[in-house]
Amino acid sequence: MGLDDKLDNKSDELKGKAKEATGKATDDEELEAEGKGDQTGADLKQAGEKVKDAFKH
Repeated sequence: MGLDDKLDNKSDELKGKAKEATGKATDDEELEAEGKGDQTGADLKQAGEKVKDAFKH
């Protein structure tokens, strides 16, 4: 996994956490769910990159 990919995935994860927190604070269930979805997407990308790395080594 390249450093750029790691940073992009971490950025997506942090944005998702921020959306989720904002959604909770403002009682916006849609924004909260979107934040959770963003985090899940980032986690899946990270897992996919780890699988690719495992096959490279």
